[in-house]
Parts: sequence; structure tokens; C-alpha cells
Amino acid sequence: MHLRVGTRGSKLALAQTDRVIRELEEHGVKAERIILTTKGDTITGVPLHEIGGQGVFVRALDDAILSGEIDCAVHSMKDIPAFRPPGLFTAAVLKRDSPADYIAYSSTLQEVRVIGTSSTRRRAQLLRSNPDLVIRDLRGNVDTRIRKLNAGEFDAIILAEAGLSRLSLHIPGEQLSPEKYVPSPNQGTIAVVSRADPSLMEVLSVLDDPRTRADVAAERAVMEQIGGGCFTPIGIYCESGHLIAEVLSLDGRRTERVDTVVDTIEKAREQGRLLRDAAQDLILEAHTKLKVSE
Repeated sequence: MHLRVGTRGSKLALAQTDRVIRELEEHGVKAERIILTTKGDTITGVPLHEIGGQGVFVRALDDAILSGEIDCAVHSMKDIPAFRPPGLFTAAVLKRDSPADYIAYSSTLQEVRVIGTSSTRRRAQLLRSNPDLVIRDLRGNVDTRIRKLNAGEFDAIILAEAGLSRLSLHIPGEQLSPEKYVPSPNQGTIAVVSRADPSLMEVLSVLDDPRTRADVAAERAVMEQIGGGCFTPIGIYCESGHLIAEVLSLDGRRTERVDTVVDTIEKAREQGRLLRDAAQDLILEAHTKLKVSE
């Protein structure tokens, strides 16, 4: 079988796709890379929540799979929305890289005052740690963000550590503990989505890591129960069944959090429901404030 593997055109997306193609070829499966453009790549001047959240990076590739233009697509799994079009299947979840955020800075951590990020979660978690920080929106690919840091537009920027590793980038900074700065659900994970075609699913299953799939499935189960959309600061992280999940206010001053062990998807869903109920005011407040600001 010769697979057409779809991807966005960013350096990170291409690096992830090339990894998938290499691993497929190690298993005797031939594959070629097909580059597609998404709305998230073409509209870069506004925060993600104003153009539909992380899902904007996925829709064009979903459409290409369903139309038969490509056989499968490679994604950062954290970009994949909770609810998926019928006919699609997450055929493989690769072994997870670092789930943590990374704070990159040009001088020293003690001198950092202005930080760039467009993530409401990262903003809230940073302000929780230090309410005196100034958080400014920052979008664009990894190169763009690093260029703006080096140009002095920010004292620091926040990036996914896994992305830096996949691009073989080494820049001054440090990891933010995923227990304290709880990452986005599925951060650090690469997924391969295909049509729900048994032959495709079987071929792609050689890439699947069962432990990672179980952890990210628990994270997604919690995410689906919480809801909140792209407006609400939410962090969810599961490692070998140890679940940490939190919902924050936009200013980081209030947090609802669970820290427990889940060994089934239903237990993960239960924790999601409990957290949703406890954080209902935070979810509503974030949605109302950000909708009004649009």
C-alpha cells in the first residue's frame, strides 16, 4: 500500500509528518507527503480563540481525508477537537514526547516581565504564579515566535517543549513543571487520523503506542466532560493513569483542580464531570468575557 499523508506546511508539522513517514517505511509501508493549507496558517494576526481555536488547523485536513485527496493526516494531537466528523478514526497515537511547556528567555528568568503567548491557559497559569507579569498575545510558527523574542518584543515566550525537540532547537530557557503548569490535553503527542477504513487502520496501527493512547484517551474524556471550548483556561495531564486536571479563571486567581488516579475511561469521565460542576462559574465567566471582547 502507498499512503498519501497530509500535513500543514509549518516546519513543525513537516517534521512530525516526516517522522511518521520514516516509521512507516521502517515497517515496509511506502508513503508520500501532501502539504495542505489551513485557516489557522493564513490568519495569524489574532488569538486562536477568535478564529475557532486549535480546531482550525485540523478541518482542512479532515476534509481532504473524507474527499479521498489524502489517506491520512498527521496532527499534534492537542489540536484535534473533542468532537470529530463521522467517518474519521485516530488510527495511531505515537509514543508521547515531553508534555511540558517551555519558557524561553533572552536574558535571565529573574528579569522576565513581558511574556508572549496567545493561550488563555498559559496566560492564567503564569499570572497565578506571578500576577505582576505582563502577558501579550503571540501567534505564528516557532521560528516567528523565536524571532520576536530575539528582537526584544518580549522578555520570554512559552512554547511546547516537544516542538522544540522535534525541530532540534536548543534555546535558553527551562521546562515548566507539568504538575504545576498543567499542559493542554494531549500536548506532546502526535496522532495519525485516517478514514475509518479497516485496511488503512490496520496499516497505521503499527505506529500506535498503547500506553500513550490510554493516557491521552483519559485526558480527552475529561476534556469532553468539562467542555468550555477554546475560551476557558483548562489544563489536563495523565501519566500512567495519574490524572491532574484544572480549570482557572482568566486572571489565574481562582482554580478548581483534581489530582487522582483513573484506571478506566468512565472514571476519567466522572472526574471531568466533577471538575465541570465545581468550575461552572469559571467556565461561564471566561466564555462571557472573551465573547464580549471579540
